[in-house]
Amino acid sequence: MNKRGMQMPANKSVVRAILVTSIAVLLSSASVPAQEKRLTAREVIARIQQQVGVPWQAETVDTFKAGNPDTAVTGIAVTMMATMDVLQRAAASGKNLVITHEPTFYNHLDKLDVLEQKENDPVLAAKLAFIAKHNLVVWRFHDHWHMRKPDGIVTGVVHSLGWEKYQDVRNEHLFSIPETTMEKLAADLKVKLSTHAMRVVADPHQKVKRVALVPGASGFARETHALEMPEVDVLLTGEPREWETVEYVADAVTQKRGKGLIILGHIPSEQAGMEECTRWLKTFVSEVPTEFVPAADPFWRN
Repeated sequence: MNKRGMQMPANKSVVRAILVTSIAVLLSSASVPAQEKRLTAREVIARIQQQVGVPWQAETVDTFKAGNPDTAVTGIAVTMMATMDVLQRAAASGKNLVITHEPTFYNHLDKLDVLEQKENDPVLAAKLAFIAKHNLVVWRFHDHWHMRKPDGIVTGVVHSLGWEKYQDVRNEHLFSIPETTMEKLAADLKVKLSTHAMRVVADPHQKVKRVALVPGASGFARETHALEMPEVDVLLTGEPREWETVEYVADAVTQKRGKGLIILGHIPSEQAGMEECTRWLKTFVSEVPTEFVPAADPFWRN
């Protein structure tokens, strides 16, 4: 008994056991809030906005397209296009935040009312239902990834081609490559960019040294601006209109002006840029797994 009449534990081992148990209880209770606090989709996007290196624009397509932004993130799937196939693969691998470069709902602004049946359209409805069932969050990263200096998409494509040493220091879209022919260049691009539905408008034996790269669907103005440069032999692009740029180059070929056009397809022309985005994202988001999920080229092999 002590002076106050309280009985002391029988020995030191009992005291030690009591202390260990007490500390374990305290540590366990202290860790509960930390376990409950998980990274949300909104917090991931806030980090992207801080890290991208350009002022965030008030008007942009880079917004949440589906799901609750406050959802806890289990993993991040970065892709060129959030197709049904990509969403299925992301969900199957346990990743619920999908960061996509291109639209998810078939129009540039991802509006759900452009189809005649709106949200009742069977294809759109099935996609929305899948997103909801698997608690996915879809966010688009297009404008600011292109605005980044250098352009994030172009950086990834150049890395994939191994053309860093050929890039013009004044214009990231221009390259001076070792002389080759149009036919050999097209074959090389087909392999390096994993495209199987490439189309070419050119004399196959035309010599090529100066290349312009304008990926995606950049429009007639940007495409012809590149082609009008006297030193440019060929334009690499993703998805031009056949009655605009294609017709222009076809006429140039007939006139023997030494111009060519290689149409890579929209996805193959930009996909490597989102693989680059995946590498970049991993440098400041480490709490959850991040994976590049390539979108499949939808066209048949030919």
